[in-house]
Amino acid sequence: MASKHKPDPYLIDFETAPLTEEEIKRLRPAREVFAELGLPLPGKPGRPPSGNGKQQVTLRLDNEIIDFFKADGPGWQTRLNEELASVVRQRKKA
Repeated sequence: MASKHKPDPYLIDFETAPLTEEEIKRLRPAREVFAELGLPLPGKPGRPPSGNGKQQVTLRLDNEIIDFFKADGPGWQTRLNEELASVVRQRKKA
């Protein structure tokens, strides 16, 4: 006899046999299942927006510049951005 209780999605055994055709037909979008279980949908992958108005660009720089900033380790793009921002602020003052 089938259980009246819904399965706990956190207790699913992933070491099971492949889905049958009938099981595939019963699949539903995660949005529906999460709503039915009263769970929030997981957030988007990746870093959250920083909110500081940055824009991703593709830029070609001399190897010397990249090597200089990478020499100090991780965070080199942030340091490069800080240097460029400093130059912009100085030129705005002039």
